[in-house]
Amino acid sequence: MAEIFIAVDAMGGDNAPKEIVKGAVGALEDKRLSILLVGREDVVKRELSSYKYDAGRVKIIGAAEIIGNDEQPTAAIRKKKDSSVVKGLNLLKEGQAQAFVSAGATGALLTGATLIVGRIKGVERPALGTLLPNAKGFSFLIDSGANVDAKPGYLLQYAKMGAIYVEYVLNIKKPRVGLLNIGAEREKGNTLTKEVYGLLETSDINFIGNIEARDMPLGAADVVVCDAFTGNVVLKYTEGFAKAMLGMIKKELMSSMLSKIGAVLAKGAFENLKKSFDYSEVGGAPFLGLKALVVKAHGSSDAKAIQSAVRLCTEFTEKGITRRISESIQKDNIKEETE
Repeated sequence: MAEIFIAVDAMGGDNAPKEIVKGAVGALEDKRLSILLVGREDVVKRELSSYKYDAGRVKIIGAAEIIGNDEQPTAAIRKKKDSSVVKGLNLLKEGQAQAFVSAGATGALLTGATLIVGRIKGVERPALGTLLPNAKGFSFLIDSGANVDAKPGYLLQYAKMGAIYVEYVLNIKKPRVGLLNIGAEREKGNTLTKEVYGLLETSDINFIGNIEARDMPLGAADVVVCDAFTGNVVLKYTEGFAKAMLGMIKKELMSSMLSKIGAVLAKGAFENLKKSFDYSEVGGAPFLGLKALVVKAHGSSDAKAIQSAVRLCTEFTEKGITRRISESIQKDNIKEETE
């Protein structure tokens, strides 16, 4: 039996259950894994019948209910105890799985994760982190959607959690941490960013100061810190711009015979560009600061995206990110108490 157990919400997302189950089965290529598929048992069994897999490494966890995107998150979590989201999160709480992946309703997932799984002791607010492509690789944007209203202390913790994630998952030593702002100068920004700047510059992270949104695609920072309102706007704009840009490039390349010939010659380069903006390569956004890992996959996730999300969970678990974040937060708390 594999040592790492990943729970997957089989009913969450636009392409559930077909693509979710397909991606989960594909993830079994990693022999260290066992998958717990959470959802309507008859539906999941029917989807699994299309594949050949090691039945000893797949278990169905029955869940009769589904939480929709239009439901009030807190009410849905409390009312729908037999939903795939609630049951999946309880697997983490009970220690039956090391991570949970869902492409379902974001609000319900984040609310449920906080209420059921719980925060690491000392973490004020968990935060979503999203990898965004840049000219040098990726930037880790945190918070990208969890806490619209933030306090300075929250962003300090986001920065520390993000730095730990990037160091151990992306293997970037002493990652550069930038504060997203309307200008590079120290005095720029609103009350929140000015206070956060002071906290970050006196912390033990590799803080490089303010960065503007236009600097993110150039790879100005490895970790970009902001409140969730700002982060989600940046994230949604980036997704839309990437889609529009790739569409415009394709249109221009098909506009004449000469450009079509050029497109054939540059096909490999354009495929690589498209791949760098493909969310399915990343898999999902980790919700950092919880006692166990919850990954929010894109609502339109296909099998490839789910497989990538499970792979992310495996690496996160192997690198002990939750433990490292906990140790860092406890260290800060001890330091504050002795000062």
